[in-house]
This record gives sequence, C-alpha cells and structure tokens, in this order.
Amino acid sequence: MIWQGKLAANGAAVEIETDAGGRIGKIRPLPEEVPGLPWISAGWMDLQVNGFGGYDLNGETTVPEDVSGVARALHKRGVAGFLPTVITGSYERMRQAMAAVAAFCGSGCAEAHSVWGIHMEGPYLSGEDGSRGAHPREHIRNPDWDEFQRLQEAAGGLIRMVTLAPEREGAIPFIRRLADSGVVVAIGHTMAAGEEIEAAVEAGATVSTHLGNGSQPILPRHPNYIWHQLAEDRLWGTFIPDGHHLAPPVLKAMLRAKGGRSVLVSDCTQFGGMPPGRYQSLIGGEVELLENERLQTAANPAILAGSAAALDSGIANAVRYTDMNLAEAVAAVTERPALVMGLAGRGILAEGVIADLTLFDYDSTAGAIRVRETVVAGTSVYRVPGMSRS
Repeated sequence: MIWQGKLAANGAAVEIETDAGGRIGKIRPLPEEVPGLPWISAGWMDLQVNGFGGYDLNGETTVPEDVSGVARALHKRGVAGFLPTVITGSYERMRQAMAAVAAFCGSGCAEAHSVWGIHMEGPYLSGEDGSRGAHPREHIRNPDWDEFQRLQEAAGGLIRMVTLAPEREGAIPFIRRLADSGVVVAIGHTMAAGEEIEAAVEAGATVSTHLGNGSQPILPRHPNYIWHQLAEDRLWGTFIPDGHHLAPPVLKAMLRAKGGRSVLVSDCTQFGGMPPGRYQSLIGGEVELLENERLQTAANPAILAGSAAALDSGIANAVRYTDMNLAEAVAAVTERPALVMGLAGRGILAEGVIADLTLFDYDSTAGAIRVRETVVAGTSVYRVPGMSRS
C-alpha cells in the first residue's frame, strides 16, 4: 500500500510505502508537489481514554465489545493507538475491566493493534474533594502490591501506566516496585507536598497526569503541587487541551513551562463523539454535552462532567491557543507519548517501523482539523467515505 502526504514535521511531500508485514518499507520524496495532499504523520496516540462514541470502559460491566467500539470511534478522529484507562472502583469492577481489555487484545481483530496497554488511574489517589476529581471516595485506598499483581494478572500484563498520589501511605516503595517492573508511574489526583513529589520522582515517577486538573479549586498561591510538578524537569506533563479543563491562557503558560516534555491527552469519556444533548452518566448523574464539546453536569453547568473532545480537537486547540505550531502539537501526540511509554520505533515515521499513520487536513483560518484516513499496522481502519487515496 502507498500513502502520499505532506510531513507534519516539516511540510515535505512524501510517498510512504508499506510492506506485507504492516511496516513502513520506503519513504520517498515526491518529485513535485501533488495538488490537494493531506498532512501525514505517525498515528496519533492517546495515553488516557475512559470511553468514546457511546462506549464506556468504566461502567458497571466492561466487555471486549466496549474496547472495540472505542477503538473504531477513535479511528475516525485520527487516533491510531490508545491506552484504555480503568479508573478507581471496587477490586472486582477494576478486575473485570482489565480482563475485558485483555480478552479484546487477545482476539486477534484489527482494532486490537490500537491498544498499547492499560492506564490504571487509581485507586491509590487522594480522597479529598477536588483532588480526587470524579473518583468515588468509597473506593480510594492505599497502594497494595498484592492487589496490583492480581489486577496485572487479570490484565494479562497489559497495565503499562499507573497514576497515583505519592502522599498515600506506602506510595514511595510502591512506586519503586512499579518502576522496577517496567510500569510507567504518573503522579495525579494528589495533594502531595514538594518533598513528597521529589521522593516520588527519585523512586521512579516520570509523568504528571492531566496536570492542572484533578486538584482542589482553591490552592495556596505558592508553593503548591501544581507549581512543584511544573518545575520538576524530570517529569513529563500530560494536558487536556479541550478548552474547558484548562482555560486557554493556563494551557499556554503550562505548555511553555514544560516545553518539549508536554504531551496532549483527551481523557475522554463515553460521551465524546456523541451529538449534543443530555445523557445519564454513572458518574455525575444527568450530564449535558454542548456543541463546543463541553461536558457539564445538568444540575450545575459550572461543574465539568469529564472530557468529550478527542485529539483532533485537542491538536487544533493547542495550535489556536498556545505557542505550539502544528508540528509541535502533532509531536505531542506521536513521538512524545511513545517516549513516555518507552516504546522504541513508535510514534515516528521511519523505514522499518510499524506503519501507524494519520492523514488529515488542517484549516489554519478556521483552526480546525479534518481526519482523512487512519492506518494501523499498515491497514486502513478509517477513511472519509467517498474520498480516494492520493
């Protein structure tokens, strides 16, 4: 198969040929500009996905079809790879969700190539209002290595990232054991003091989860746990650029602080990609989805009920609201997430690597992205209906 496009990194027009094994065989420069070429990049990667397109990965029961539905819905938005995110719950609910993802990944279906692992967000988080976010207080608990091992067994070894609060009892040795086992450790939903954040980093934590969110509405001006993480150069920062979780000036300032260690995530819920309207949610009760992708509680519109914007919106927002140009915003959903996860040969376009591609149009005037095609391991998993390949 052959795809043509302008490299998002530098605008060069190229032709990418894949081999029978689903890898990039050749990348050739085009001798002259072909009219109407889309932008082309490595396939976009989302490190935090709770659901999408009406499929919930954190309902009372999760089944493999939920994971498949999320993958198909995300393909339409340019996402080639993602981490299904299992949040705080009872041991049994979390275990069955992990098992459902593992079963899906073992099914051999094409969509399974899009799952890069599982992000376990909780239950070892702050139990305080604000910092715990939407995570149910009754299931917040201290780190338990035996419990984690049982969850990892149910997941078939797929838990690749864990978000926790380093101030919880036993968290620092737990972080060390996670890091030693190859799991990426992220700080999030925390009220940690500066010395606790530093201890977590020394133990092996490398990421801040959705920095600026999952925090108390009122904080000391300085110091506080947001400033400490922004200033900690050893931490990558993930950010939700939906225009609602972080006000545009805040997103701009935070991305400036983290620079090349900034990663964009959606943290999307099941309501992403759905028509505007009112819906019932297990967490939050009745929620309202607006046309601008703001998801809020119906009882109090000032309170967010999660995210509903995928990475196509997030990339466009990052370029619109911050100092990021298109190349930098695309890097924040391709090569940088791969670096965070320690996945060599992913998130880049190079001969011999797995052929995950996203082809898209970017309207700089409207500040909007339209995905043309998504390719996973050399197979086209989504193409705009009726659109021929260049």
